[in-house]
Amino acid sequence: MIDWKSKEKVVRIALLFFAISSILFLTGIVIVLFREGFYIFEQVGIFKFIFGKDWYPTYEPPDFGILPLLSGSLLVTLGAMIIAVPIGVSSAIFISYILPKKLKNIVKPMIEMLAGVPSVIYGLFGMKILAPFLRELFNLPTGLTALNASIMLGIMAMPTIVSLSEDALTSVPKKFRDASLALGGTKWETISKIIMPTASSGIVTATILGIGRAIGETMTVLMVAGGAAVIPKTILKPVRPMTASIAAEMGEAPVGSEHYHALFGIAIVLFIITLAFNITADFISSRFKKRVSGK
Repeated sequence: MIDWKSKEKVVRIALLFFAISSILFLTGIVIVLFREGFYIFEQVGIFKFIFGKDWYPTYEPPDFGILPLLSGSLLVTLGAMIIAVPIGVSSAIFISYILPKKLKNIVKPMIEMLAGVPSVIYGLFGMKILAPFLRELFNLPTGLTALNASIMLGIMAMPTIVSLSEDALTSVPKKFRDASLALGGTKWETISKIIMPTASSGIVTATILGIGRAIGETMTVLMVAGGAAVIPKTILKPVRPMTASIAAEMGEAPVGSEHYHALFGIAIVLFIITLAFNITADFISSRFKKRVSGK
């Protein structure tokens, strides 16, 4: 019969195997990504590739400037955060300190379940419901615009922001709130002047991870953003974010062609942006933990 020490050893070995496997898989992905993408930087130049204003990969000669794609991604992400952050943080405050505990145990899991809805469902909603509404509301040729993409990405990023912000607010020691109330502070004064500043690092972390969720989304923006590879002058015009370009064009790009390597170059830029957001979120999260623990 196997004793507990033997079982524990087997579990530890299994966990170590899975941890090493995940690191190896990630390393392999990064190696392939940079191996395939650096070719376009050598041919076109990093500066011209990132800041070029024309994306015409099938022209002769082709233009591989991703500024229209990069600006489209940043525009819809910014719009999504303008929508998601105020609503998400307000919802987190409401769930944490206003909603009765019985309802909290129902509402929070329901919000978190929204993160599991397939992105194509959000895309269909944006195409069939939101796009006609925006077209009629603003008298546009098409409702598939950056605004449509921003709204849908804001909805998709909201569960992440609500869940992580609520965790940060709940992690604030109860004695902080009790001390404020004991000194005569109102409930709103306690929330706005004690709890929110203490949990600010955690809320910022939630926001950054929400940005990462929005900027990396593919299917939804492919369906609702309009697909125009031009530098956007207004949020009411169609755009083509970087992720949508990769998804739409990779199947048509001949393997080994400049177009093929250019799409990997876009993926490198997207990878670096997302990595920067994640590192920033991790740094801010560690600061939040130190602030709450007092260490």
